[in-house]
Amino acid sequence: MALFENLSEMRRNNIEHKDRERTLTPEEKRRRTFDRAIKLIASRSRSVAELRERLLQSRRATKADVDAVIARLKEYGYLDDERFAFSYASLRVKQRPIGKRRLERDLKFKKVDSATATAALDLVFAETPEEELIDRAIEKRLRLKGKPSSRLEAKSLFDHLLRQGFPFELVSEKVRAVIQTDFEEEED
Repeated sequence: MALFENLSEMRRNNIEHKDRERTLTPEEKRRRTFDRAIKLIASRSRSVAELRERLLQSRRATKADVDAVIARLKEYGYLDDERFAFSYASLRVKQRPIGKRRLERDLKFKKVDSATATAALDLVFAETPEEELIDRAIEKRLRLKGKPSSRLEAKSLFDHLLRQGFPFELVSEKVRAVIQTDFEEEED
């Protein structure tokens, strides 16, 4: 009997909560959308399109409210796609050696427009050239797996570097150099 009373009380509270939701003023709805946006940005940095998509997933948020909140966040300096793209790309490059194509794809996935992504990537790769990054990637791979001793292992290294987003020509040049030094060491 007590369980039934608890359930009916929970239903009443839920109905009252829904009634309160319907009676929110537009300012209160916009305030809730703003608060949610702040929480989303505080958890991790996001692009404008990514934040817009997340905010629109809420039932309460309207497109007008989301646009107003995003405009306000941009005005305060909390949202800036250029800064987001640059910081995201430079952090990824510092964490591990990765190529330009891979980062470009990742930024596209983060919903950063291609012009902004290209500008950010140009800045990041001006600081740290892909040549240096691919050398670091090869060193790391050789430390983990050892020098390729067969054609299959060389292909595995080649494929790994391509997946990391390095250009085909650079990868083939560097893998040939690794294999060549391997053959030269065997001859000595």
